[in-house]
Amino acid sequence: MILVIGGARSGKSSYAERRIKELQTNANDVVYIATAIPFDGDMNERILRHQEDRPNEWHTVERYKQFNQLKMNEAFLQSKYVILDCMTVMITNLMFDHYTDIDYETINNEQINKLEIDIENEVHQLVNVCDQQGKTLIVVSNEVGYGLVPSYRLGRIFRDIAGRINQKIASRAEEVILVTAGIPLRIK
Repeated sequence: MILVIGGARSGKSSYAERRIKELQTNANDVVYIATAIPFDGDMNERILRHQEDRPNEWHTVERYKQFNQLKMNEAFLQSKYVILDCMTVMITNLMFDHYTDIDYETINNEQINKLEIDIENEVHQLVNVCDQQGKTLIVVSNEVGYGLVPSYRLGRIFRDIAGRINQKIASRAEEVILVTAGIPLRIK
């Protein structure tokens, strides 16, 4: 597993895609797991840009949860490489997907811990299904610790969960690449 991490618009996705192109031997060897949900015009444009940047031969799977279902996906089973882009979008989706009825301003620590465990279980499911199937997994994620402390509780909860998930992925990864201003730096 390779973790590609950096700030917003740092070039992490482009680096991950270049890295896969260097590794792959066959254009059909790649499954791209897109985690974004097109909830507004800006996100639609962002998704479209990412789609246009990817080679047509890559198989795209739109998914941010229930990764065990990948075992029934023919393209996944035949691939060698998997890119998940991006972990922080996946975490956001899971936060709102599972907890739509929770007020994040009043959520208690027990609920936050359960939320984080649920998210961590989804991440483990992805990593495990890739391990079981012998896939090289590249995870793209945002480094969320460089900015200001969010002024609202939901932002702080997200930052804390995403930061801890990034740490857990990094500890399991064979490589960790930090991308800043389009420049990759191997830190593990």
